[in-house]
Amino acid sequence: MAEAVSTENQTTQQTGRKVKFVITRQDKPEGPSYAEEFELPYRPGMNVISALMEIQRNPVNSGGKDTAPVCWESNCLEEVCGACSMVINGKPRQACSSLVDKLEQPITIAPMKTFPVVRDLVIDRSRMFGALKKVKAWIPIDGTYDLGPGPRMAENKRQWAYELSKCMTCGVCLEACPNVNDKTEFIGPAPLSQVRLFNAHPTGEMNAEERLDAIMGEGGIEACGNSQNCVRSCPKGIPLTTSIADLNKETNKRMFKRWLSV
Repeated sequence: MAEAVSTENQTTQQTGRKVKFVITRQDKPEGPSYAEEFELPYRPGMNVISALMEIQRNPVNSGGKDTAPVCWESNCLEEVCGACSMVINGKPRQACSSLVDKLEQPITIAPMKTFPVVRDLVIDRSRMFGALKKVKAWIPIDGTYDLGPGPRMAENKRQWAYELSKCMTCGVCLEACPNVNDKTEFIGPAPLSQVRLFNAHPTGEMNAEERLDAIMGEGGIEACGNSQNCVRSCPKGIPLTTSIADLNKETNKRMFKRWLSV
């Protein structure tokens, strides 16, 4: 009962409290970016996505001027889809799991700069999806008929492969990586980790050498500077640097094998 009264008193004291947001906006892909400020009433449990929703419902900036609703992407709202990635207070992260109570104010929100901006916080992730196509990040199965049960994966391998399968292609690791930018072709940590995942699969391993060849070319694993920003920023805690270290070993083996076969 005492806790309930205390919580009620805290909520009463916070009545009238405002939360300030500074959002980097861009009206079109080739247009200039600019900052716009918004103030919203504080609510317990408020996250960045709920704030953006409130701005969308009532698009009025802190100066009291009507403005265009802020554009952003979201889907699951539970840190599974990876759609709501953006830079919040200078750090790339998921807006759905970014709680206002844990953020320093004013809260700055900007699109990830590694990807081209479509509008406001909406970005074009084609670079990342193109890299996944390049490394064939899928299991090739012919036909749609029932092939019966596939080969089983060893339990010790399944445990670490499951961790890699948590990747939601959010792009945060690419944003955090200093080697992924418009001056390089580096495919980034997430596609590299997916190579390790699908090469470990009993069916996917039939294309293992093809995937290794893909990351041994331009923009591949050699472009990694080992900054380890990716593993620190990954919202799913995926051991990306472990995957990269393993792939360094596998690509070296593949290189010697190609030399010996000449």
